[in-house]
Amino acid sequence: MDLRSELLKSIWYAFTALDVEKSGKVSKSQLKVLSHNLYTVLCIPHDPAALEEHFRDDDDGPVSSQGYMPYLNKYILDKVVEGTFVKENVDELCWTLTAKKNYRPEGKSVLPGKDAFRLWCLFIFLSEDRYPLVMIPDEVEYLLKKLCMAMSVELNCVELEDFISQDSVQQNGFTVWAFLEMMNSGKLTRGIAKETISMAIEEVYREIVGDVLKEGYLWKKGQLRRNWTERWFTLRPSTLIYFTSEDRKDRKGNIQLDGNCCVEVLPDRDGKRCMFCLKTLPKTYELSASDTKQRQEWTTAIQTAIRLHVEGKTSLHKDLKLKRREQREQREKRREAKEQELQRLRALQEERERKMAELELLKEAQRQAQTLLEQDELRRRQQHEQLQQALEIQLKEAEEARASMQAEMALKEAEAERQRTRIKELEAMQQRLEEALQQEIKARQDEEAFRYAQAGLLAEEEEKMKALMSLREEQEEYIQRAQREKQELKQEMESKSRSLDEAQRQLEEVRANRHRVDQDVVAAQRKLRQASTNVKHWNVQMNRLMHPIGPGEKRSSGGGSFSSFRIPSQKDPGLRLKQKSDEQDEESKENMESRGGCVSDKRLSTNGNMEIP
Repeated sequence: MDLRSELLKSIWYAFTALDVEKSGKVSKSQLKVLSHNLYTVLCIPHDPAALEEHFRDDDDGPVSSQGYMPYLNKYILDKVVEGTFVKENVDELCWTLTAKKNYRPEGKSVLPGKDAFRLWCLFIFLSEDRYPLVMIPDEVEYLLKKLCMAMSVELNCVELEDFISQDSVQQNGFTVWAFLEMMNSGKLTRGIAKETISMAIEEVYREIVGDVLKEGYLWKKGQLRRNWTERWFTLRPSTLIYFTSEDRKDRKGNIQLDGNCCVEVLPDRDGKRCMFCLKTLPKTYELSASDTKQRQEWTTAIQTAIRLHVEGKTSLHKDLKLKRREQREQREKRREAKEQELQRLRALQEERERKMAELELLKEAQRQAQTLLEQDELRRRQQHEQLQQALEIQLKEAEEARASMQAEMALKEAEAERQRTRIKELEAMQQRLEEALQQEIKARQDEEAFRYAQAGLLAEEEEKMKALMSLREEQEEYIQRAQREKQELKQEMESKSRSLDEAQRQLEEVRANRHRVDQDVVAAQRKLRQASTNVKHWNVQMNRLMHPIGPGEKRSSGGGSFSSFRIPSQKDPGLRLKQKSDEQDEESKENMESRGGCVSDKRLSTNGNMEIP
């Protein structure tokens, strides 16, 4: 969402606030006042004649939003230069105009006017890019979760679901006035102090609308005096500003962030812990956080700001809003694809049920045909038995007639003729029986054909069931692959955690070794001082041996000094022994200085004695 779209959303509320009759039109005099105020807050040179010139054809009539948009684009928005004005002033102007008409909290209001203004700005930032401006329930839930996170409480999802379940919200989304009414009702913030709510709203407002990635106190090391001072830092996508205190009135510095900047974690030193540095081309800034968690949050936030600057993005939450919108679109596409898949599966199920019904009908028809065939067979058997019984009766009667009526041959011949006729009828009946048998054979052949058709339908059903099972296997394989990826990611996080623990343990071992080495150095220095004392003692003894007492000489009674002594010659063996002792002392001194001993401040005197300055 660019700057023009952001300004248009605020100006749209101001324009609709001037539309008292809700006709979509505003009088020209009111537009003059609105345009003049926009010129002022946007720091654009005033052009009072431009409005008269643009609307000279309708001097007295009202102007619609479509009629005002060309003037707004040409004479105001096209002249806007980013960075020359304060966006919050434009929002305050538009809020002042629209709040007088639309914002009337009923009863005891939970939100002060400043908090309502900030929520209005947050609503504009998170609203959809269509008019009238609304915010979908997902964005409302995201904003409420941010507020609850700032207040360190959990979101009351039951109350939110009650608001979302309203018909107007489900169909069109949240309007800003419905959202403010929900916040003013106090149901979502029950039991929370107003000061806590105000602080949370201000924090979320500065984070989302003010593009503040992170802010808080950090210790900063000076560039010249090299002393540590606590400053209030505010991080935005392109700059890191630090102030004297959190009221942000006395700004002490501004660090520009670009692709050449980087953040590094530093070891603890100078009595400071949780240190890190921000390296830029001109300078390197050393900073210290209150704890390890804060240091991690600051380094991550600064790296995010550098990434946004490199990618050419001016706002983290604009990018996040676009990503959430893309995720919603992807979810919608997946939901539609799932619905299409379900419809396809339902269609396949219906087709299968239809074919099963057809198969049942075929089976029922087959059973009926079998029943009819059995009934016909039974009827034919009964007719055949009845016919056979009748023939037997007739034969008996014929035999009785032939036996009883030998004399009446003529009648018998006639009777025989009738019998022949009856035989012909029986032959015709036999022929009909054979035809019925052929029909039965044909019916059995039709039954076999029906069975083959049924087998084909069952094979087709089995193929479709195999396709359905393959789809299910692909879906299960995709779920298993996602679970494996999740497990691998979890194992990678655990390995990194173990590596971090191992590095911490090694650091502790290095520190312990360093402490032991320091103790060894102190012990060596102590031994070196003891050795130097011993060397001094032996030098004194050597001097005494180098000046023996001659005959007739007396040792003086005072302080170990000699009242008279002899100056040895160069050939004196005692002198040569003394020079050799001096050379040995010089070699021992060089050895001690090479070991880093504490005898660097000591020197040998002209007579070979050690002197301590």
